[in-house]
Amino acid sequence: MAILPESTVEVVEDESHVSPPPGSVPATSISLTFFDIIYLVTIPVDCNWMQRLFFYESKHSAADFIGNILPGLKASLSLTLQRFFPFAGIVVFPPPPRMPYIVLAEGDSVLFVVKESSVDFDHLVGDHARDHDGFLSLVPRKPPAIERMSVDGCRQEPAMAVQVTVFPNAGFSIGVGFSHNVADGMTFAHFMKSWASIHRNRKAPDDHLPIFDRDSIDDPLGLAPLLMNNIGMTLQGTISPNSSFNNLRVTFKIKRSQIESLKTEVKTKCNELNGSTFVVACAYIWVCLTKLHRSSTHSDELSYFHFPADCRAHLNLPQTYFGNCLTLRLTSAKRSELLSENGFPVAAIAIEREITEFRKQPFKDATKSLLKTIEKNKTEKDIVLLVSSPKFGLYDTDFGWGKPRKTEVGMLQSIGRRSMVCISESRDEEGGVEFGLGFASHDSVNSFNDIFMEGLPN
Repeated sequence: MAILPESTVEVVEDESHVSPPPGSVPATSISLTFFDIIYLVTIPVDCNWMQRLFFYESKHSAADFIGNILPGLKASLSLTLQRFFPFAGIVVFPPPPRMPYIVLAEGDSVLFVVKESSVDFDHLVGDHARDHDGFLSLVPRKPPAIERMSVDGCRQEPAMAVQVTVFPNAGFSIGVGFSHNVADGMTFAHFMKSWASIHRNRKAPDDHLPIFDRDSIDDPLGLAPLLMNNIGMTLQGTISPNSSFNNLRVTFKIKRSQIESLKTEVKTKCNELNGSTFVVACAYIWVCLTKLHRSSTHSDELSYFHFPADCRAHLNLPQTYFGNCLTLRLTSAKRSELLSENGFPVAAIAIEREITEFRKQPFKDATKSLLKTIEKNKTEKDIVLLVSSPKFGLYDTDFGWGKPRKTEVGMLQSIGRRSMVCISESRDEEGGVEFGLGFASHDSVNSFNDIFMEGLPN
């Protein structure tokens, strides 16, 4: 394992800021919806700053990249922020029960950092075990709260920051951090592909504009007051000090042919299952992680699988709606059943059942479900937390250099038996999937790999 110490990444350009073109966006205030503030109570404060990395191959020297490539990236980002202006704004957090909101004034901007790294680029973009901390030096950390005249003493935080890291004569990475209270993964993917398109074509397209209309989002269940009253129920301070954090990350892939074999297997054992790619891939990874921890707790206890579900279609919102539009779903199965010979179909049934209930009534028992999700996420019980989605199509983020060589989330925080798993579409072939997982040691990586390969169709 190659260690990536902080000293290998050095700042090569003074911090700068990128704004929408002057005068292109009027002063604006956008209220957050209950979808946006869900993440104030369901994840730790530090994890509310989402981070995503895109690696691209490039044979430019650092000087050549900074002189010839970087100006175009900044110029196209400015034009993109004209369309996605909330990312250039500030998130304002009044004292509860008042709702947070986003404000944008002339001159507001995105922090832009440029660094150079001497780390082996090919090592970083591999699938094998890599040092987790090294990736954190490639993404922008959450900027400090804005120190300017605040409204009623409200806390204010930037919505986005960008870091470009050059690997001379090998490639570069674009790391983006953004507040989860401003946008979800679908909105972020729309932003990145728009930025890439503007850079690639040297102009902004006339279609696929983000939609900011909040009129279609009401709150009939009164979730906003519930959330605001429970803001203190975050995960801060709830993790045991004896928990082992992951320090390695690995990418595991399931090919399209293997997905089809898994679908056949699960349908053979349970005829009523549809067995989508999402269902069988997630069921397989859930069972593998349960087997990894088979001796850590009593097998009759429940194991949980937690995943986000997009509500845009249910609210008749376009896919280009800007903001969060997710509900958090939680399903479970007995560990003894997941560890049995029929563990894979058991997991698939549990996940598909939850998806079916969501499609029928996406907000049924939403209050009860949300509180249960908060409670389970605060424990160290067996729970798999799924992030991202193959539907984002992040490997389509082409700035003009082709597909990213690799895309990764900045943080893969797996603690004890609480595993964060990042899912995405396969770069290699349509219909395949990739999973990013974090592990505490090489022994756990090897154990999981044996489990993963043993049950996967050839």
